[in-house]
Amino acid sequence: MNFAITLLAGPQDPAARSALEFARAVIQAGHQITRLFLYRDAVQIASALSVQPQDEQDISAQWREFILSQQLDAVVCIAAALRRGVLNDAEATRWQKPAASTGTPYDLSGLGQWVDVLQTADRAVTFGT
Repeated sequence: MNFAITLLAGPQDPAARSALEFARAVIQAGHQITRLFLYRDAVQIASALSVQPQDEQDISAQWREFILSQQLDAVVCIAAALRRGVLNDAEATRWQKPAASTGTPYDLSGLGQWVDVLQTADRAVTFGT
């Protein structure tokens, strides 16, 4: 069975941790994750510039490690990302910004990627509001 996971919640929201635990359980159960789609505040998880206090778990780092280890397709909604200052190299250049704040393993793309995966996945699960 393959899953499409959509995350709407930012890194401080408990839904971000719940989504990660769910994704780990999906893989552990032998299923696949077709695509992880970060939308709304969840795009902040893709920022390499976020810093967590030492007494807090770094959910962004944990997501990045999980995505890389599982070689997941992780798509960040480009419109939501631009609104929140999450830019890859191409968008930083396009908007004449001094630096990118995201990159591997994340892909900035449009909602079409989300619609596409919803048509092909066996199950779609959304975390956050």
